[in-house]
Amino acid sequence: MNENAVRAEPGAASGPTPISASHLLRNPGFAGLLVYRLLAMLSYQIVAVTVGWHVYEITRDPFALGLIGLTEVIPYFCFALFAGYAVDHLPRRKLGMFACLGLLLTTLMLAGVAGVVLPAGGFGFSTLTIYTAIAINGVVRAFLSPVYMSLFARVLKREHFARGSGISSVVMQTGLVLGPALGGALVAWGGKTSAYLVAAGFALAAAIAIITLRVTEPPPQAERAPVFKSIGEGLRFVFNNQVVLGAQALDMFSVLFGGAVALLPAFIHDVLHYGPEALGVLRAAPAAGAVLIGLWLARHPPQKNTGRLLLYAVAGFGLCIIGFALSRSFWLSAAMLMLSGMCDGVSVVLRSTILQLSTPDEMRGRVSSINGIFIGSSNELGAFESGLAAKLMGLVPSVIFGGCMTLAVVGATAKLAPKLRRLDLRELQ
Repeated sequence: MNENAVRAEPGAASGPTPISASHLLRNPGFAGLLVYRLLAMLSYQIVAVTVGWHVYEITRDPFALGLIGLTEVIPYFCFALFAGYAVDHLPRRKLGMFACLGLLLTTLMLAGVAGVVLPAGGFGFSTLTIYTAIAINGVVRAFLSPVYMSLFARVLKREHFARGSGISSVVMQTGLVLGPALGGALVAWGGKTSAYLVAAGFALAAAIAIITLRVTEPPPQAERAPVFKSIGEGLRFVFNNQVVLGAQALDMFSVLFGGAVALLPAFIHDVLHYGPEALGVLRAAPAAGAVLIGLWLARHPPQKNTGRLLLYAVAGFGLCIIGFALSRSFWLSAAMLMLSGMCDGVSVVLRSTILQLSTPDEMRGRVSSINGIFIGSSNELGAFESGLAAKLMGLVPSVIFGGCMTLAVVGATAKLAPKLRRLDLRELQ
């Protein structure tokens, strides 16, 4: 058992004991951490939806929308490794609080800009302010996940990581569904300023949730390793650990090649021949599937043949993407995307559990930040790869190609990472 974890059940037996999801949720530390994650995600997602509408309303330029992602991802990549170092060496709750206050600051900046009536077309000081706020959000986002992942291991026992990861996945996917829907509704009914202010309220609530979290943190180190040396230790740990590297690379390349979601507007218009109302259904389908499988895994956490199950899940994801590309029925397409979300949900839970069980406590921030770079790059580059492949091959062939490449990645991982293929979670507990 992890000696640093908070004992949610004093006097319990020291060996692994079955525990229900509802029992875990009665752990104040774990429940509080989930509240922090959900509130921060809702704030971030509301801003993401609102700022896209805001920028296009000012500029009337689709290229300006593309700059939003670029403006955020560059600072994120620049600060991610340093954020991981900070999380491993500084009080984690305080870092989480300051990150949430950073979200609060940027949403208030955006609310101020939204209150100014501007003529449409072109870039100006207000647009520059919006992009500045987005860049700050990129820096802030670099801290959110490492703080969460580091504290996750402090509020749960090791034998409860798998079930806790299932619950965490449900919370994350719920935020991914509710956040954009709430953001769109707020913009439609109350305007951009109201949407930003609600996001600011969620950010403030997340800051309160994390700073009041009931958890013991590791004592500060008497001597801290130099920053770049410490970051190098984290990188060496990941790249020398076949199980961790294999799991991260598997997820990165599967998302990189299987990014059909980026092409949904084109599929709806050119293949399925539906209107824009169908976009919301198809975009929500993967998250809905992930929520359903997350609820199942929270009650039935996988323990046996974990590596094989991870490979099967990613292979299933690739097959679902191919099925989506071949479908000409709207509801069959939605079903394929929901199944892909279920496969991806299994992958997320297993990968996060493997990461938690394989990582030493003193390295959790750095390893989590490296994992964030893997995942962040795959999402951003995956959208770019999908668009480029569609331009070169055509819409449907490009998505079939992506699904086939995902299957090839699974085969290569199974061959090159035999330790991951043979992994059993019970060996890590």
